[in-house]
Amino acid sequence: MTWITTLDDLHTHYGQPAEAATVKVTPHLTPAYRAWIDRSRFCILTTVGPEGTDGSPRGDEGPVVSVLDPQTLALPDWYGNNRIDSLRNIVRDGRVSLMFLIPGANNALRVNGTAKLTSDPALRARFDRDGRQPRTVIVIRISEVYSQCARALIRAGLWTSGDQSQGLPTVGDMLREITEGRIDGQAYDANWPGRAAQTMW
Repeated sequence: MTWITTLDDLHTHYGQPAEAATVKVTPHLTPAYRAWIDRSRFCILTTVGPEGTDGSPRGDEGPVVSVLDPQTLALPDWYGNNRIDSLRNIVRDGRVSLMFLIPGANNALRVNGTAKLTSDPALRARFDRDGRQPRTVIVIRISEVYSQCARALIRAGLWTSGDQSQGLPTVGDMLREITEGRIDGQAYDANWPGRAAQTMW
């Protein structure tokens, strides 16, 4: 196998980007970009740290992030598994990327920037849900934001190919396999909905 190892080698395989692919990048939210983010309840947060990269799904029942100003987003860190991989990365290396998806929309919106972590009481209180607040909030300073064309989602049939989850291994199956049966996968799967209901926020 021949590897592509230089930019010159890489560029020989691709043409020049069309104007629309370059002028779409802005250093702040435009009204149209903000409308997208305000509608998105799901994004993928990508961070980088000494151990490597991390991609973390983030979701909410309303907008997944709050717009503080045209160049600043706030992402609450709701209850999870306490691995805090993304948060540890942000503390050590603030570079982040976010990809926002909306069910039914074949385009995506991408944000690159830098992030800091805060436990500021006033900011945490903005996300209060029946007395529950995120333990921390990720504050993202936008360096660039742009739309992503629809080809990938159309190729995947992400919103049109129906439910493809039947027959997939469950998390319990995975844990049972990894631990060679030490973790009871069936019990894990049976108990998870109840645990999640108590710790969703």
